[in-house]
Amino acid sequence: MKITRTTQILAASVLGLTLAGAGLAGPAAADDDPTGGIDVSVKIEPTTTPGQISMTVADNDGVSLQENGSDATARQFVGTLPTVTVTDTRQPEDIPAGEFWAVVGQSSQFVAADDPAKTIGPEYLGWKPRLLSQSTTGAVAAGEPVSSVIGDGTGAPEVGLEGQELLVSTANSADEIGTSQVNADLALRTSTDVAAGEYHSTLTLSLFNQS
Repeated sequence: MKITRTTQILAASVLGLTLAGAGLAGPAAADDDPTGGIDVSVKIEPTTTPGQISMTVADNDGVSLQENGSDATARQFVGTLPTVTVTDTRQPEDIPAGEFWAVVGQSSQFVAADDPAKTIGPEYLGWKPRLLSQSTTGAVAAGEPVSSVIGDGTGAPEVGLEGQELLVSTANSADEIGTSQVNADLALRTSTDVAAGEYHSTLTLSLFNQS
């Protein structure tokens, strides 16, 4: 941010005093040339806000997973992650060489509302990220699908969201700036004998910006 300081100029009027008395000359004749005005100027630069990178999640009331796709091997409950937006308002010259950003997600344990002793581990929740905005350069890409530990038959890694898994990223931040949007298909796959109840978990999303 550039700050321009202005200097206040005060015009001081000088009074010529004439003392009456012997031997003193009379007042000098007035100058016929009028005194010129002094131009005072200042250049004020526009206020600018430094660019930054940020992440927002669309307004939502949470995600309520609904049973769909259950079979003899697992019960499956699906839903959609609210749209996640990554906004980069920096100028290319302000981005360090080789810098990249990534959004990762990690789930907490599902805990039954009626009995905290009943739980479903985060490894049973998988997702399939989907890029919603167009990547003009291909620099921004959605993460790879991750399956529950009870495989979904797609061949995706069967690790669930127990650890941090990639939702969206760019290999080089300067290659493509602006706005990128992504969501994900969520799928909770449990054993067929999972205990009945209403379970709650927290899915935490984090934006990393590194060089």
